[in-house]
Amino acid sequence: MTLALILLSVLILGSAAVAIALRNLIHSALLFVGCWAGIAAFYLWAGAEFVAFAQVLIYVGAVSMVVLFAVLLTRQGNELEPVKDDSFNRFIRALIAGGSVAGVLLGAILGTPMDVNTASPAPTMTVRELGARLMGPHAAALLIVGVLLTVALLGAVVLAAVDRSDQPEDAP
Repeated sequence: MTLALILLSVLILGSAAVAIALRNLIHSALLFVGCWAGIAAFYLWAGAEFVAFAQVLIYVGAVSMVVLFAVLLTRQGNELEPVKDDSFNRFIRALIAGGSVAGVLLGAILGTPMDVNTASPAPTMTVRELGARLMGPHAAALLIVGVLLTVALLGAVVLAAVDRSDQPEDAP
């Protein structure tokens, strides 16, 4: 069991680190698909089958395809832009923001009681019951979220589209 966890963590952290280090957006998006699949495998390893299947459907399937389509539809060219002068300032701001998020998460983790005897029991709901609830009273909410995500993707494509001149191509 420990070997499986080590392999999963190497897959997740390795693919995420390489994806962040690459300059090619398509390669980075494909590596994030591997990272998200590794997280789904971790959920399976931890015994959370529904969360693992939701991870595969939502992140590996839907989000990765939206990212790939958005990158492919909005790319202007294949050449890389030179590094701007303010990239160091952006790096410092990103480091501060990441450190702040890590601090909040660490504070929440350390503030949570870790005693198994005082912890509340896990809810006893099967995947079938959860699916029945999602497709019963919450079906409209799921459909609305799907429509909103589609509209957001179309809006991003429209905003990123390049305006072309209305002149014919053979005009000087």
